[in-house]
Amino acid sequence: MRLATLDDAAALADAYTRSWDHLQRWEPARPSNWFTAEGQRSRLAAALEGLASGRSVPWLLASGDRIVGAVTLSDIVPGPFRNAHLGYWLAADAVGRGLMTMAVEAAAEIADTELKLHRLQASVFVHNAASHAVLERTGFTQIGFAPNYLYIGGRWQDSNLFQRILNDRAPGT
Repeated sequence: MRLATLDDAAALADAYTRSWDHLQRWEPARPSNWFTAEGQRSRLAAALEGLASGRSVPWLLASGDRIVGAVTLSDIVPGPFRNAHLGYWLAADAVGRGLMTMAVEAAAEIADTELKLHRLQASVFVHNAASHAVLERTGFTQIGFAPNYLYIGGRWQDSNLFQRILNDRAPGT
């Protein structure tokens, strides 16, 4: 797991193209340029702008030059909330090897020790058993249910809401 760079655009486009049949049930509809190096370069530029401003952290899971997944902390809120949203995906050919469990655990560790966040939250479609298992293995607990939460696959879909409390430190410590 490493921070994304603009140089990852072609490999990221390839990862999405290779795994779209697997990912499309969890992702919103994407424009055709999403699957191109140029489209991913634009997206990565925005992600890196978020990193520079402290609003997000985009990591990629790589095997050599090949991207096999991503983990992102987004909507990072400092101060008394000290919270971030966790999102992730894994390429079809990388599923079932424990990679995402290790990546989520690493992201949580960085969120705690380096970013000094108090809490991570995640939402998962109710029918996504694999993501539920990843979150449960990494110390997240379900805290709610959100009907009609995201518009994916041509319909509003229900999600379960999870959180992981990282620490009980006071803000600024």
